Amino acid sequence: MRILLAEDEKEMSNALVAILKHNNYSVDAVYNGVDALDYGLSDNYDVIILDIMMPKMNGLEVLKRLREEAVHTPILMLTAKTQIEDRIQGLDMGADDYLSKPFAMGELLARVRAMSRRKSEFTPNLIVAGNISLNKETYELSNQVSALRLGNKEFQMLEMLMSNPKRMISTEQFMERIWGYEAEAEISVVWVYISYLRKKLASLDANIRIKASRGIGYSLEEDV
Repeated sequence: MRILLAEDEKEMSNALVAILKHNNYSVDAVYNGVDALDYGLSDNYDVIILDIMMPKMNGLEVLKRLREEAVHTPILMLTAKTQIEDRIQGLDMGADDYLSKPFAMGELLARVRAMSRRKSEFTPNLIVAGNISLNKETYELSNQVSALRLGNKEFQMLEMLMSNPKRMISTEQFMERIWGYEAEAEISVVWVYISYLRKKLASLDANIRIKASRGIGYSLEEDV
């Protein structure tokens, strides 16, 4: 699952990123409201965490602009304020949840899980392509007879492919969605993970395959 974190306090941001990544989330961190809006508009995220007090543009304005642009990603607001009016304003503007500082990391993780569950209520937990199914809760890839569990990045790549059958997905789209805009990973890492997925699909006797189109990207095709 991919998270956008907008928090201007660098030490707090670094701590949150470390905790989220330790819990197998992919995270992009930004430190002002303008960048938060720019990244959020990409709609590449499963959850957005917004601090209210940020330079350049505050979190409430970012929230307002995202909802005006029809970005429906679940949003958790962070604030040092305790006034009930601030919470009411954020919720009325389209925030999904609120968390006041200071907070326990465990509570943050629980709220993120709750928001992702609410989002998943509108999408099936199983994605099916050919004779293969992918469980979005357990990360298990199955052919009805046997199953294997995918790593976090393997799961995210295959989820993109299975959710968009026959659609070409570029290497750059994989990089932005899974490794993030600021990632230090080389672009060749996408090919490495595609190779892992091909081997796992073959081990399950899948009748779907990942097709490469040179210079364009990858698509999921069903054997005929």
